[in-house]
Amino acid sequence: MLTISNRGEQMPPSPIRKLVPYAEAAKKKGIHVYHLNIGQPDIETPPALMNAVRNADLKVLEYSHSAGNESYRRKLTEYYKSVGIDVDPNQILITTGGSEAILFGFFTCLNPGDEVIIPEPFYANYNGFACAAGVEVVPITAHIDNGFALPPIEDFEKAITAKTKAIIICSPNNPTGYLYSMEEMMALKAICLKHDLYLFSDEAYREFCYDGAYVSAMHIEGLEQHVVLMDTISKRYSACGARLGAFVTKNKEVYDAAMKFAQARLSPPGLAQIMGEAAVDLPASYFDAPKAEYLSRRNLLVKRLNQMEGVFCPNPGGAFYAIARLPIDDSDLFCLWLLESFSHDNATVMLAPATGFYGTPGLGKNEVRLAYVLNLDDLSKAMDCLEAALKVYPGRTKIDLKS
Repeated sequence: MLTISNRGEQMPPSPIRKLVPYAEAAKKKGIHVYHLNIGQPDIETPPALMNAVRNADLKVLEYSHSAGNESYRRKLTEYYKSVGIDVDPNQILITTGGSEAILFGFFTCLNPGDEVIIPEPFYANYNGFACAAGVEVVPITAHIDNGFALPPIEDFEKAITAKTKAIIICSPNNPTGYLYSMEEMMALKAICLKHDLYLFSDEAYREFCYDGAYVSAMHIEGLEQHVVLMDTISKRYSACGARLGAFVTKNKEVYDAAMKFAQARLSPPGLAQIMGEAAVDLPASYFDAPKAEYLSRRNLLVKRLNQMEGVFCPNPGGAFYAIARLPIDDSDLFCLWLLESFSHDNATVMLAPATGFYGTPGLGKNEVRLAYVLNLDDLSKAMDCLEAALKVYPGRTKIDLKS
């Protein structure tokens, strides 16, 4: 009898995408769906990136170097220098999206059965990547009442075992929008040095910091050999479909090992690297408009949510996500109900249940993640839908959960 592998059975479904069939069914019924479930920006990809591909003088679309085209890696050193990160081209490995960078980190730095500590709620696909690598995720809980700040270092200490090999952070954070401070980064430095741990730093949203300074793990002196930076152009330039990321480290042993995985998959996307080079040539002022737009959206979203009875949403410091606590019994059931059984002015809203962003069973049952990737008018209408839905949802709780 044919069977599926244990890894295939254990691979978790995406909490961001698992409700897509229900959204498609709602659309077939003529209901407009406001998508706040996924971080797909509606901001236009810079025309210069698209034109670079259109105008490329290519007779053959060849494999690139397994580390990525040298011309692109050299360009990226200019970009990283502009954000205070000093690296050379031989410390950058171009990947197929930020996802492959994370996988390379797991494959390179951890053995099957090893443990990685991640503050929760965390980017749900870390679970999938860990499953693929045979790595165990150990969650340390951050709390909505203090805006999902870094949990106390004592909590990390309690979780560390002989199998602990790394900590993953994402700042600004997906799914919470929390922006780690220099003080918090220094606390992580201390524990990584004390226990000889890698620090994986997912910095996909560095351009979108609103209420504090961006602090890269690579800004922390004395931690150079411990840091693996995972990066992507997806959100920065609204180019999610390019699937172009980067694995960056000053640890030569880690880099050389990751290169073997890069060689096994041959090369990263060729056309996307042309786009990536063009992106580095954009003026620094390019980010002014999208950052201002996301800030306006954040302010609208958080204000509207906190005006709803029984709802609490902390103010995210960056990225374009927020987690809100709602007066509901079960976020998975609520998000499904929105698509199957509810409409307001012939529209509904698609959210991501927060349960999928926690590693600890039972957490996130009354929380949802919202991606503010729609224009202000659509975002306002989506909030109208949510407010109307909460008033009639059969599983609404009677306790006011507002802080």
